[in-house]
Amino acid sequence: MPLFKVRSAAVYGIDAHLIEVEVDFAQVKLEDAQFHTVGLPDAAVRESRDRVRSAIKNSGFDLPPTRITINLAPADLKKEGSGFDLPIAIAILGAYGALHNKELSDFLLVGELGLDGTLRAVQGMLPIAVAARTAGIRNLIVPASNAREAAVVQGVDVYPVKNLIEVRELLNALSFGSLAVQPLKVEPTDLLHGAQHFPADFKDVRGQHVAKRALEVAAAGGHNILMIGPPGSGKTMLAKRLPSILAPLRFEEALETTKIHSVAGVLNAEEGLVAHRPFRSPHHTISDAGLIGGGAVPRPGEVSLAHNGLLFLDELPEFPRNVLEVLRQPLEDGIVTIARASMSLAFPARFMLAAAMNPCPCGYFNDKSRECMCTPPMIQRYVSKVSGPLLDRIDIHIEVPAVQYKELRGGAAAEGSAEIRDRVLAARERQHNRFGETATRTKGSSKAASQPVFANAQMTTQQIRLFCELSTDAERLLERAMQQQGLSARAHDRILKVSRTIADLEGAQDVAVKHIAEAIQYRTLDRSYWS
Repeated sequence: MPLFKVRSAAVYGIDAHLIEVEVDFAQVKLEDAQFHTVGLPDAAVRESRDRVRSAIKNSGFDLPPTRITINLAPADLKKEGSGFDLPIAIAILGAYGALHNKELSDFLLVGELGLDGTLRAVQGMLPIAVAARTAGIRNLIVPASNAREAAVVQGVDVYPVKNLIEVRELLNALSFGSLAVQPLKVEPTDLLHGAQHFPADFKDVRGQHVAKRALEVAAAGGHNILMIGPPGSGKTMLAKRLPSILAPLRFEEALETTKIHSVAGVLNAEEGLVAHRPFRSPHHTISDAGLIGGGAVPRPGEVSLAHNGLLFLDELPEFPRNVLEVLRQPLEDGIVTIARASMSLAFPARFMLAAAMNPCPCGYFNDKSRECMCTPPMIQRYVSKVSGPLLDRIDIHIEVPAVQYKELRGGAAAEGSAEIRDRVLAARERQHNRFGETATRTKGSSKAASQPVFANAQMTTQQIRLFCELSTDAERLLERAMQQQGLSARAHDRILKVSRTIADLEGAQDVAVKHIAEAIQYRTLDRSYWS
């Protein structure tokens, strides 16, 4: 039978679409032998003809002189990447009668071929496995190095293979009801439970009790935080220990995060699943495309790689202003939309922002131990690199002063991450019970989809009114702070969200005056710090 069909998949954004690989051939003279690929293939797909020919030949199969036509359907979707090598090779072998099974509609094949027929890993395997399950395709044949990632998806049988010969033997064996290779089984919950180990612990931090308290509040409610202090005060040290007190990933969160890392090609093949919240710390020389995402075929940037995790920006004013300004939309909406002439893709980007900065170019403004050598215009230019609208989107601004000698050398043991994490988890559990599984936040932009609410920082305006009712004294305190500090309406909502988190840490049902007072304290660095 000259015509043979095999199913594969292509990844667009963080989702995969099924692709049908059709192969037809006709016997011709040797000098007329050709190999055509149609269906909007990119350069990598067009080059597959040379890899496929060599892989088939070096695997011990003979190809008589033929004119081979390969169609990748649907034809209106652009096909890119090397993952079509394996389905093309199998479709050619099937067309020549090398397979016992003439119907492979219940199989999905993906993989890059080496010239010797060996299989190499491809990017985006997790979205492909999800697409196969959604389409009701039971069997997934993938390179061995991609198998663990694909096997995270329950409901599909994942067969790891190492070369083209193994694939052919597997398909022939399955056609007779016998298995040459057993499907790989992975229990996702075991991966999640086995990943809760952090090398950095808060017990290593001496002093900085106020900063540690602010980080605990930020972790409990998913709030963005900005730390301001002189060089060597411990801002970076504190930020690197923040992941150790964050709530563990839920399986749905881990799956979505893994899809992004898989598409970006940064997933650890041995792990197969991103089992702990990501911590991304890009250098201040990063471009706006590197931070947000981009490219001719859009790829996720650092904000998407930090989805469901932490994005740490050290030396915040050193980032170009245009790079910082593009953060405003993902901080507000939790999603990044990248538009190109041929396509428009959306990447999730709901992350917790932690930033650190010096108060001035020399770093010693307001420092008691060293004199600041900066002039007021120098300080103003330095500080103005971080715009007011961006500061408004950061819930907590906290000063991190230099640690005194007695605190640094004190013998008292500091509180460790385990104790802090217990309080954070208790507060998160209260929030989870409050919002429920079905609560969603509806974005203001039509481009952004509704997303579930897991933490106080994600509350909608309606939820703030519902869950942050204030007493008369608390109302009076908040009003006075708004007037004296000139805070915006967005800062008003941030204060209410932070105060709700502080109340949750104490196990309080209502937001009290002391909770509002502490939340207001975390906004005093807005602009008055430099006045």
